[in-house]
Amino acid sequence: MNTVVVTGTDTGIGKTVVSAGLTQALGATYWKPVQSGLAEETDTQAVARLTGQPILPETYRLQVPASPHLSAEAEGVTIDPSQLTLPVGKGPFVVEGAGGVMVPLSRDTLYLDLFARWQAPVVLCARTALGTINHSLLSLRALRAAQVPVVGIIFVGETTPDVEDTICSFGAVAHLGCLPHLAEVTPKTVKSAVAENLKLDLIRNTMEGTSCAT
Repeated sequence: MNTVVVTGTDTGIGKTVVSAGLTQALGATYWKPVQSGLAEETDTQAVARLTGQPILPETYRLQVPASPHLSAEAEGVTIDPSQLTLPVGKGPFVVEGAGGVMVPLSRDTLYLDLFARWQAPVVLCARTALGTINHSLLSLRALRAAQVPVVGIIFVGETTPDVEDTICSFGAVAHLGCLPHLAEVTPKTVKSAVAENLKLDLIRNTMEGTSCAT
């Protein structure tokens, strides 16, 4: 498996910066299958700007900044999960989901269903702010119930060791590091923050075939 999937416990928590950092550090190609909201810089555009790495175009580009199923319905589009297959070819690949684990793609398909079908290892991104224990453990339980392989969890924000340890202990998941909020988000600051704070070897080992938690 030469792909890692980046998902989160919620929207707006820093998944795209994490994805950019992993894409840059792993020398990967980036793909976001579904983009909702085109008025501002998209996640794909941000990763391209921050990494200089190859980028695959989104399969669905939707104008409305909302859950993909609502954004698609507003435009008269139906997202067909069968069209969302993992990229093949020379890897590695970093694939970014939208919002959290349980975000709907259509009225009968969640991102979680897609992850279960893909069976690619997942990195879960979580805030370090209040409420993260509940959100993180629920997300991990959903992934495990769907038998999705989990590499570990990356925290984003000011480090809170007791909270992070609690999540990793109850969730039986590897701690992949804590990425601080960056005053300036540039290729240089992202590269430095990832190198200094994330356990990239654990992700590389998983992508090279080492088993991860399920």
